Amino acid sequence: MTADHKKAFLLRVDPKLWDELQGWAAQELRSVNAQIEYLLKEALARRRSGGPPGKADKPAGR
Repeated sequence: MTADHKKAFLLRVDPKLWDELQGWAAQELRSVNAQIEYLLKEALARRRSGGPPGKADKPAGR
């Protein structure tokens, strides 16, 4: 998929999480959408590199 054509999908998030993402995105001069895309790319790069998982990488409740 090129930058001109991105897959659109609906994402439902907790309002508190949305507020956190919105604040973080504003600090980095990004839209919330761009911030989520950035975070997903970072997580995939970390996973592909075989780096050790961090606390945030572990599923909740385990």
